[in-house]
Amino acid sequence: MTIREETQQIERAYFSKYASFSDESRGRSKPEADDEMRTCYQRDRDRVIHCKAFRRLKHKTQVFLAPEGDHYRTRLTHTLEVAQIARSIARSLRLNEDLTEAIALAHDLGHTPFGHAGERTLNDISKKGFSHCDQSVRVVEVLEKDGEGLNLTWEVRDGISQHRTSGDPATLEGQVVRLSDKIAYINHDIDDAIRGNIFEESMIPEEFTNVLGHSSRERLDTLIRAIVDSSRGGSEITMPDDMEKSMMDLRKFMFENLYSNPEAKSEEVKVRKMIEKLFGYFMENYEEVPENYRRIVSDRGEDNETAVCDYIASMSDQYSIKVFKDIFVPKAWEY
Repeated sequence: MTIREETQQIERAYFSKYASFSDESRGRSKPEADDEMRTCYQRDRDRVIHCKAFRRLKHKTQVFLAPEGDHYRTRLTHTLEVAQIARSIARSLRLNEDLTEAIALAHDLGHTPFGHAGERTLNDISKKGFSHCDQSVRVVEVLEKDGEGLNLTWEVRDGISQHRTSGDPATLEGQVVRLSDKIAYINHDIDDAIRGNIFEESMIPEEFTNVLGHSSRERLDTLIRAIVDSSRGGSEITMPDDMEKSMMDLRKFMFENLYSNPEAKSEEVKVRKMIEKLFGYFMENYEEVPENYRRIVSDRGEDNETAVCDYIASMSDQYSIKVFKDIFVPKAWEY
């Protein structure tokens, strides 16, 4: 018996009957031989961690654009916090931690530079629209490994595509990640907003803090425990109605006081103009889009705009600024 087969036996003995068992996966788009040591979901997790798009997340905005402080979250640290929260819930519910972690680590791979400001801009200027959820799936299916994709399992790809608020993941593990994403960003964005002097903990309405807690640590503990207690033994991931309402109302508070705050978002108008300029330039000078992006869309019969969006979405904050400067900012004459 291989190590993988032993692991699958352990899953059968320990997991909830509602968990996603590795030996029942719907498989990959391109069939592969099983690994002797790792289950299919362990392999997916490893492929995500080692891919280029995952490494680029360390230089992509979470909330504050290109923050200079060392302790502000980036898209990568957000991803790691989502994975940690999701794994804690999955372990408590005896779900498949490897599947949960793979979805969590991959859920934001398609995010643009400068976070949702970049996403909104591409969505507005692209004829086909743009969504980071869909782009994350495109990254793992098409763009990584120079056009081969990562060939992840169906369950991981479903969890990635359905992690948005309106999503409906097919697995409990995907449902865990969907909620963990919100729990993570609401709490760590509050922490960053306090660090950035946007507001203070005391300014959060008591109608939320009395239910959820008066610190990020308390709120994380409250929300995680609420999901575990509400979902144990069930066939879906749930939260008590009052807890979910408080969480979503707190999310609304964050939109009003941080995500739409003129002080925190004062630079976003520049982001929009920069991405619009880059998009227009590469549409007019398509030959300057890197060859691998042009070849991928050509091989798939897709249009030039798709390659331009792929290229811009792949950029880190710093790289997009560098490309913009190289194209539009005059260089001093050197001799």
